[in-house]
Amino acid sequence: MKNHPPNSPPSRREFLATTAAGLAVTALPDFSRAADPALAPAATKYRAAIFGHTGRGDYGHGMDVAFSNRPDIEVVAVADPDPAGRAKAVARTKAPRHYADYRELLAQEKPQLVSLAPRHSDQHHALGLAALQAGAHIYSEKPFTTTLAEGDELLALAAQKNLRIAVAHQMRLAPNVVHLQQAIAAGLLGDLVEIRAHGKQDARAGGEDMIVLGTHLFDLLRLFAGDPVSCSARVLQGGRDITPADAHEVRDRVGLIAGDEVIAQFAFANGVHASFTSRAKLREHVGHWGLDIIGTKGAARLNANIPPHIFLLKTTGWKTDGRADEWRPLETDPALKLPAAAQGFTAANARVVDDLLASIRDRREPACSGRNALRAIEMVHAVYHAALAARRIPLPLTVRTHPLAA
Repeated sequence: MKNHPPNSPPSRREFLATTAAGLAVTALPDFSRAADPALAPAATKYRAAIFGHTGRGDYGHGMDVAFSNRPDIEVVAVADPDPAGRAKAVARTKAPRHYADYRELLAQEKPQLVSLAPRHSDQHHALGLAALQAGAHIYSEKPFTTTLAEGDELLALAAQKNLRIAVAHQMRLAPNVVHLQQAIAAGLLGDLVEIRAHGKQDARAGGEDMIVLGTHLFDLLRLFAGDPVSCSARVLQGGRDITPADAHEVRDRVGLIAGDEVIAQFAFANGVHASFTSRAKLREHVGHWGLDIIGTKGAARLNANIPPHIFLLKTTGWKTDGRADEWRPLETDPALKLPAAAQGFTAANARVVDDLLASIRDRREPACSGRNALRAIEMVHAVYHAALAARRIPLPLTVRTHPLAA
């Protein structure tokens, strides 16, 4: 296939080998002191901590237990200033110690892994800086940060200290998404031409849908098509074009948002085009949120979920009496054979953590890296830049502050 993306995941064989290694007691990470000490801890297990510094007792999807029940990780403590939230997290994680202040936890426990578990992105920058400064690798809930500048600072510090950041875009490592990316690269759909992404388009339709769920889709757009080179967009509020005065926060504190309708287009190399739409009025017509991936020889549908579901289009083509289309499950989809225990957030987070530990050992970026996560947020910010300027915006962005900030 001509449009093989530069950010492709490991091969299926490599992926399965990595997953098996991460779960096997006999294949723990290499803790040899011959390796860089910033990368390889000296203990037989990674010491892990859970940060739920929300003050709201709220955690992301399984992020507080992402390190639990593993032979290669010991959860030593939880930090959360909210007493009720902290007590519940301790009960779930079985952590032997807990702290109201994450800084005290870092000083006392010296963890090598930290989960940034709050679903509130406005917490991630401060928590992440403290964890990195203390020498810990990070697994973060998404959205990664509220601004590109915050993410840039975390990535720069991680690079300086030879630390790894993974972010919970779990669908990137779902076995059937890995399989689909490889099948498309091998010519399943011919040459990639177009991808159409639709948000969940529920009560959060528009800007909130785009940052909360759309970042998953933007991460997958980059997986299949590479990095976008430009963005055009229109964002509406009550039927009119947005202005900076429409900017506001939402309950999950994921950064400034605006608009109840988003219509965006992204240009990629080799003529590949992608769109993203989030409009509540289309919810019933479009149905499930996800991607339509269109090539010169066929089309695939990825219904976003944990795990995702993948279909291929079977069509009779247009005839005088109309056309019959049928979306059928991809017959080679490995998710069709997954046991129930491998289909929820526990298994999805375990795959990301497996890969994070392998990336520490192998001195590489994780597949669900902070860099990939920041580029998904960059696509969200490009939509607002393009909508406010009413013109096409080149990518990557040079302005790293939030486009809706006064």
